[in-house]
Amino acid sequence: MSWEQEVLELQRRRALSLRMGGEERVDRQHREGKLTVRERIDALVDPGTFRELGQLAGSALYEDEELTSFTPYPLVSGLARVDGRQVAVWGNDFTVRGGSGRAGEAASKGKTGFLEELASEHDLPVFQLLDGAGANVEAINSMGFTYLPNSYPIFTRLAQLLNRVPVLTALMGNVAGGVAGQSMMSHFTVMPKNTATLFAAGPPVVKRALGHEITKEELGGSQVHVHESGAVDNEAEDEADALRQLRAVFSYLPDTASDVPPIKASGDPADRTAEELLTIVPRNRARPYSMHRLIELVVDNGEMFEIQPHFGRCLITSLTRINGMPMGIVANNPRVIGGALDADGARKLEHFLELCDLFLLPIVFFVDVPGFMVGKQAEAAGTIRQGMRALWVSQNLRVPTMAVHIRKCYGMAGNLTGNPRRSNYRIAWPSGEWGSIPIEGGVDAAFRREIANAPDPAAKRAEIEARFRSIASPFRTGEAFAVEDIIDPRETRRYLAEFLELAYRALPRLAREPRGMGVRP
Repeated sequence: MSWEQEVLELQRRRALSLRMGGEERVDRQHREGKLTVRERIDALVDPGTFRELGQLAGSALYEDEELTSFTPYPLVSGLARVDGRQVAVWGNDFTVRGGSGRAGEAASKGKTGFLEELASEHDLPVFQLLDGAGANVEAINSMGFTYLPNSYPIFTRLAQLLNRVPVLTALMGNVAGGVAGQSMMSHFTVMPKNTATLFAAGPPVVKRALGHEITKEELGGSQVHVHESGAVDNEAEDEADALRQLRAVFSYLPDTASDVPPIKASGDPADRTAEELLTIVPRNRARPYSMHRLIELVVDNGEMFEIQPHFGRCLITSLTRINGMPMGIVANNPRVIGGALDADGARKLEHFLELCDLFLLPIVFFVDVPGFMVGKQAEAAGTIRQGMRALWVSQNLRVPTMAVHIRKCYGMAGNLTGNPRRSNYRIAWPSGEWGSIPIEGGVDAAFRREIANAPDPAAKRAEIEARFRSIASPFRTGEAFAVEDIIDPRETRRYLAEFLELAYRALPRLAREPRGMGVRP
């Protein structure tokens, strides 16, 4: 007796599932410049490693107990490998019901819920490829009733995963409703700039609720959410670039929050020097310079992966390596508002510090900050509150940190770059300057009357500033051991490599201890 007939039926059903929503809808997906979910998964994972779970799930019609039609479930999910590391991956199939689930499907685990629990129990990193609109109001016809949104734990599993394993998400199409919420439960998000959108509710709902006529791109394109709101971290040129960015971020992260980040051979000597570092900071303190270029000169092979490059641009947050060891870099950007920290920069900093702390990435600050951004707009944006939230995170980091003082370090924003309750390792370049307030503003405030009453106010101001500037010399700070070392800028890479070697000695112990703060959406 053989089961060949049943195996043939199994093969037929698998073939029906691979057709997705049918040739016409697949062609439409391609005409819009988008891949299908299966093509996306194939492009993301190592070739031949995807093993689908639940391929036979879907809606079937029978006649005389014979299958007459089959519509697969609008989500493809399974296990795979990325750079040889085992992961869980799922994505909406927009060719089937626009990637939308049926109302009430959250009552059971469903395909996503099962894989979320599998990832949680077995410590699997998660990749989400989202392209769907959440619930569909038409689906309640099949139920005969509506349900309370707080009935089902649709985000609970993802919230738990956020504190255990990397959750990396690409928004690959029109992402709305519950799927939009799902996208925010991530450590890193990316969206192609011309083919993806994100919104709580789309243009038809906005028109009915508010009377506003608006396009999908105007409502939630990458210009809105990457450049303005900061809800999505990075922008991609196309879907292939989005998937490349997911793999790039994953390469810096460990499999779990209890593992040490993966070290890779770099071929770049730890003691390499860069002559350009000696001249990169202008002697004119008012002139900006390229902090991006400075970082490139220090890190392995000039390679860095910047997170949120278009949002909170006063600050640079980047994943990179020195001597093969993954790390996080936080750097003030003197080319944007002079490097002052504004509300958006503080939000960006807070999230990045949480990410590094959860996944045991040592952090290096490249410091050139004149303080918090000031002025009416800065006050209206709640800069002081956002800045102090970031300060709270910085003071509760468990990972080792180090600060390289390039130029300015003033006020409360300067306090963000170190933790005096710990070893607080700091090195400085000869171009460094610091204090509670910049000399120019402090002199104007403290000596206002003396300057105003002088025969030549400008000369008196210059005289007082010169006196205080000599006291503020970084060498006097070094004499007092109030900074750990002042170095030749060309030696920066060697110092950081030595710091990271120390940090990676401590990481196995930190991995065994209770996890850090976690990462909030």
